[in-house]
Amino acid sequence: MSPKPVTLAAIIGAHGVAGEVRLKLFGEGVATLAKHKSFNDGALTLVKVRDDGKGGGIARFAQSTTRADAERLRGTALTVPREALPPLGEGEFYHADLLGLPVVTDAGDAVGTVLAIENFGATDIIEITLDPVPEKGPKTFMVPMIPAAVIGWGDKQLVISADFADN
Repeated sequence: MSPKPVTLAAIIGAHGVAGEVRLKLFGEGVATLAKHKSFNDGALTLVKVRDDGKGGGIARFAQSTTRADAERLRGTALTVPREALPPLGEGEFYHADLLGLPVVTDAGDAVGTVLAIENFGATDIIEITLDPVPEKGPKTFMVPMIPAAVIGWGDKQLVISADFADN
């Protein structure tokens, strides 16, 4: 398990004058966020959260009672410890568990490191930083998170098919 905290949302601005904040959600909606009452190692205590009807959320934290308080929180990532998240089923993963993992091919060749995981609609896409970094050309490449491309992953590395490696 990853010792680093997992980001579930980010505060993107103030909402109203009573200290509520607007949230960009990175999880599966406000119901998932509402399961956690404490964020950022106890620095923020969730009082209530609701859906904003636009894919985000509106939240009130005990530490934010005015619009000025809410504005100061803009840009704050809401994190929880990895162990506070529910266990995963077979084939499931948390993005935080893959970020930073070394990447190797199924032929055993080192490729680089997982830089980011994006989703543009069809499936998750793994962005990999090449190591060593080439003098010219792209420094990263992307691999779809499909069985033909990503053979497997664990605590120590992510294995991709050599056919998808950007060599």
